Amino acid sequence: MAEDGDAAAPTTTTQEPQEAMDYLKALKAVLKKALKHDGLARGLRESVKALDRKDAHLCVLAESCNEPAYKRLVEALCHEHKVNLLTVEDGKELGVWAGLGKFDKEGNSKPKHPGASVVVVRDFGEPSAELDFLLEHIKKSKQ
Repeated sequence: MAEDGDAAAPTTTTQEPQEAMDYLKALKAVLKKALKHDGLARGLRESVKALDRKDAHLCVLAESCNEPAYKRLVEALCHEHKVNLLTVEDGKELGVWAGLGKFDKEGNSKPKHPGASVVVVRDFGEPSAELDFLLEHIKKSKQ
């Protein structure tokens, strides 16, 4: 009778397909989770403070930032404090991912939403498959 109970236990594991996940999707999920845990510094002022305090785990810089001095400052601070730096193309998209945009009841972003030139992750929150994938992507890109 005990053997029947052991055999009835499901042993299936759920794995997400790796081909469906790219680093932008993983980054979006990691930023969303960090936002829930109050672990994001958004904008230049907050991000620079977090980088100076050595509070940062990951920095995301928008390539669409039109001020080269901002880019040089963030890149230099990341290099000095050995913080991983990722770049994304659009600052408006980064702002929405960081929670700066306004959303309607269905969860769609409204047309007017501010962008962010830099976002720093201070706390990843709970571990996830997306975080593992993103850290692995960063490790591979450094080599």
